[in-house]
Amino acid sequence: MRLRALLENDALGLRLLGGAEALDRTVRGVMTTDLKDPSRYLSGGEVVLTGLAGLREPADVEVFVRAVTTAGVAAVAAGEVELAQVPALVETCARYELPLFAVNESVAFATITEHVVRQVSGERAGDLAAVVDRHRRLMTSGPAGGGPDVVLDLLGSDLDLRAWVFSPTGRRIAGAGEPLDAEVAATLAGEHLAATRAGRRAPHRVTTGGTTYSLFPIRNTARTAAPGPRDVRETVLADWLLAVEADAAEWPPARLDLLQGVTQLIAVERDRRDAARTVRRRLAQEVLELVQAGSAPAEIAARLRVAAPVLLPGFGNAPHWQVVVARLEWAQEPGQNPIDSGHVAQALLEEILVDPAATGPDSADRIAVAHSGDEAIALVPLATAPLPESEDGLPSSALGLHADVLLKAIRGPLSAGLGEDGRLTLGVSASVHSAEGLRGALEEARHARRVAAARPGRVCAAGHHELASHVLLLPFVPDDVRRAFTARLLDPLRDYDRRHRAELIPTLEAFLDSDGSWTRCATRLHLHVNTLRYRVGRIEQLTGRDLSRLEDKLDFFLALRMS
Repeated sequence: MRLRALLENDALGLRLLGGAEALDRTVRGVMTTDLKDPSRYLSGGEVVLTGLAGLREPADVEVFVRAVTTAGVAAVAAGEVELAQVPALVETCARYELPLFAVNESVAFATITEHVVRQVSGERAGDLAAVVDRHRRLMTSGPAGGGPDVVLDLLGSDLDLRAWVFSPTGRRIAGAGEPLDAEVAATLAGEHLAATRAGRRAPHRVTTGGTTYSLFPIRNTARTAAPGPRDVRETVLADWLLAVEADAAEWPPARLDLLQGVTQLIAVERDRRDAARTVRRRLAQEVLELVQAGSAPAEIAARLRVAAPVLLPGFGNAPHWQVVVARLEWAQEPGQNPIDSGHVAQALLEEILVDPAATGPDSADRIAVAHSGDEAIALVPLATAPLPESEDGLPSSALGLHADVLLKAIRGPLSAGLGEDGRLTLGVSASVHSAEGLRGALEEARHARRVAAARPGRVCAAGHHELASHVLLLPFVPDDVRRAFTARLLDPLRDYDRRHRAELIPTLEAFLDSDGSWTRCATRLHLHVNTLRYRVGRIEQLTGRDLSRLEDKLDFFLALRMS
């Protein structure tokens, strides 16, 4: 029962004085008390009815409200007459965000108590009596009868629970009713991955945007059933999760068991999806082996034509292609079992390459991913017509995937799953229009991934467009050389900025980005040109360089990129 139901029952004579945003709280009981601190008798979720006999001073009110709030009560209710004598209660409850009701003088506390007890007891009995029947219906109407959405619809109709299934990146796979906001979904996925990495017991409780969710893992049973002990890092980035808009801490064991059964049903659907990908993975592996072996383009093209009905539904026989290479790296402690990074990277890359607007477990059917050692390699077919310009302003003439866009929305959740000891790097090739270009595209994607690996951060990507510039050289510069080079040029400026707050480093970056134009740089920094000339002069004085010389500009540019 919700607080809102009490307020809407006219016979109970309740008037809301504050806390409208919390009317969806669950009521689990009722207690009548005049104690200043009744917390020892509370277990959470109660409506506390009080005559305010011991709460005449503001200090007493503060003690009472703090105690019941800490105990997790749903609301406080007091008589209209008594409340008029203790005005501090309204202000204090508002400060603690605790719902407060005024009870009409014609309604006895016993009437409210009887109604709450009757409703709560009936709901609990109904829950327990229906558990067996619900199990039967879920088992007979599960994935074989329509997929995860059928199961989630039953949760909504039978238990009034809104629920969604998400991938580890926060992509919605299934759900009943309105979809969650993408940022909320990403937050839930990240919190779930972090809790799983930390070894915390599920369900995980997360509150975001004022709403509490309970998160249940949906295990990849094919992976967890493999022989030998499993490192959590091999499964955390591949498992789905069930998010329920409720606080499972309030549930009886029978309801928790029911939700565990739901996750097992959805895991069956997950296994079915993975089994359907087996053929696609094998075909991708065969094409990859031909490409890596340097086979003749005609042989590769022939193999692609044979694979076309599976790999290219709706694309015809001759699409454009891109190659995406991903690599997962983990810090390895002495004595730890090695992690099968290739298989994990393969499953993760399949998820990353799904259209972010797509939903449903079969929305990645056109993605073919193989793995070779620790690398996962995707062959991505593209439409032959140019794609429209993206929200980030990427050129519409460039076909296909862009490295930064791939990771923009999912970097947060993946970083949480990688923790402090994991790293994911991706490289994306340019599009090619024939089998003859696949070998070059593979090498291009691998080079781009090395560029990404040279960058800081847990999740990094680089694209083919970056290979035509100086950044191609940076990943191959030894770390000690990079550190010495950047320290020699930038440390004097950093030290000066630290002492004088002169903003020499931001000024240098803006000056180079403005191609050395005094007017454009001054406008960008909202400075007078003379002030800008003074700062640039100070940079030259501290470093012994001349920013009118191309060589010195290039050295500063490279130092900033490597820092």
